[in-house]
Amino acid sequence: MLDIILNQCFKGKVIMLIGPRQVGKTTLLRMLMDTQNKASIWLNADEADIYNAINQASTSDELIQLFGSNTELVIIDEAQQIPDIGKKLKLIYDSKVNVQVIVTGSSAFELQSELHEPLTGRKKEFYLYPLSFAELSNSHGFIKENRLLETRLIYGSYPEVINNPGDEEEVLRELTKSYLYKDILQVEGIRKPAILEKLLQALAFQLGSEVSYHELAQIVGNVDPATVERYLDLLEKAFVVYKLPALSRNLRNELKKGKKYYFYDNGIRNTIIKNYNPIGLRGDKGELWENYLLAERRKHLEYSGHDPNLYFWRTHDQAEIDYIEEYGGVLAATEFKWKPKKVRFAKSFLTAYPNHTTQVIHRNEFKHFIT
Repeated sequence: MLDIILNQCFKGKVIMLIGPRQVGKTTLLRMLMDTQNKASIWLNADEADIYNAINQASTSDELIQLFGSNTELVIIDEAQQIPDIGKKLKLIYDSKVNVQVIVTGSSAFELQSELHEPLTGRKKEFYLYPLSFAELSNSHGFIKENRLLETRLIYGSYPEVINNPGDEEEVLRELTKSYLYKDILQVEGIRKPAILEKLLQALAFQLGSEVSYHELAQIVGNVDPATVERYLDLLEKAFVVYKLPALSRNLRNELKKGKKYYFYDNGIRNTIIKNYNPIGLRGDKGELWENYLLAERRKHLEYSGHDPNLYFWRTHDQAEIDYIEEYGGVLAATEFKWKPKKVRFAKSFLTAYPNHTTQVIHRNEFKHFIT
C-alpha cells in the first residue's frame, strides 16, 4: 500500500486514506513521510488547537499559513472531525500551491460525504484494512503465516492483535469496547450502543446466511426494519461489516433482493459472540473460513486496483453459490470449503450463465485467491 500511495503523490490530487480505526493508517503515513525528502507537517484533527485553527481558517491564504508556505507535504489525520473539510481542501487545491495533501479518516460516512462534492475530480481514494495474508506472508514468510492460519480465523488480523501473541483476547475486547462504535455514536440520533450490539450479535450468528431487515428487527426487538437498515448502513460505513448482494438476472426463481453480511475481521466477529474456541472445537468453522477468505479477497482486489461486481447466488429451491465476481460479463463462481471436497455447481446456474468459470477454495488450496 505504501508504494501505491507514493506513486500517486504530487499528481495534483488530494489523497484520501480511509479505513477502520487501529489498522495502521498513522503508521503507514509516518513511513511515507520518512521516505520523502520534502518539507512536511502532520496535523492531527483530534487535537483541539489544530481542529480550531483549521476550522476557523476561511481562505486559502489562511489555510496555507497554518502549515507554512514552504511546506510540500501536509497530512491531516482524522480529517472527518473538521466541518466543511472538503471546501477547505478545495481552497488549497484551487490555489495551485505546490503541496500534496493527504487526509485520513476512520469514518467513511463523514469523510466521504464531506469531500465528495467539493473535491469531485480532485481526489484519489485508498482504503486500508486489517493486515492481509499477503502482507503478513511478505513480512515473515508464507510457511509461518500458513501455520498461523487457524489463529487468524479466530483472532483476526488487526496489527495490535498480531503484535501481542498470547494476549489476543484482551486486545480484541479493548479494541471492540473502545473503537468499534466510536464513529457511529457520534452520528446524530445514535445515542446508545445496545441496538448496535444486538444487531451485530445477530449478524455474527447468521454469518454466511441470507438476512432480512424484518427478521433482524424481530431479533433485536423494539425497532422497525427501516431502523435496522439505517444501522447496518452505518456499520458498513464504519468498516465493521459489509454487504454482499444476490445475483439475479436470468432465472425466475433467483432471489431478487437477497443479501448477506460479512465482517471485515474474524477477530471482531468472534469477540462479539465471545467465542475464541480453536477451530477443532468449532461448529462454525465453515462460516469462519468463508468470512476470512472474503475479507482477504476484498483486500487483494482493493490493493491490486481491481473492481469487479461481487455477488452470491441462490434460488428459491436452495441451489446456491457462495461467491461470484463479474468481469466484463464473465462470471467467476467460487465455493468455499474448509476441507478439500468435490463440488458440483448447480446445473441451473451453468445453463443460465454460459460465460463462467468455477473454482473451489479449500484449506490446502487458497493462496492464489487472496494474494
